[in-house]
Amino acid sequence: MKREIGFYIAGFVDGEGSFNVSIRQRTDYVSKLKISLCFNVSQKDKVILTLLKRHIGCGTLRQRKDGIWYYEVNSFHDIGTKVIPFFKRFTFLSAKKRKDFSKFCQIAEKVRKGEHLTDKGIRKIISLRNQMNSGGNRKHSDEEILKILQESSETTRQTLHKQEGMR
Repeated sequence: MKREIGFYIAGFVDGEGSFNVSIRQRTDYVSKLKISLCFNVSQKDKVILTLLKRHIGCGTLRQRKDGIWYYEVNSFHDIGTKVIPFFKRFTFLSAKKRKDFSKFCQIAEKVRKGEHLTDKGIRKIISLRNQMNSGGNRKHSDEEILKILQESSETTRQTLHKQEGMR
């Protein structure tokens, strides 16, 4: 890829892109909480988003009901092997996007290491996420997430205590 295109894409994403981390309650996971990372950009014109998808080498492109095109990468593997390396090579100019991307990378590393499966790791991820995107609009407050985490930990302790009593 030509360096000019890489830096053009980085500049475009600097202004229009977003790195997000969501935390959702799940009953079918080892942990009661699922950490998901997502990179996305939306635009009226599909051309630049098609360029993004081709040069980053992953993701999906779709059109919303309102006519806006949406490019996103949700695959943790693709985020770790394509998105993060791309934007480490073609860096951002704005301090805000560099900071958000740095926090996103730190969270991705914690997930890669399995730290998202521990209470301590989830708390650290919440702290890092709160430093991104100016705090962002969250579907669930930190208090709600921590309550789920606390309830999950208490259920685990009770189960282990019962299992030990059966021995």
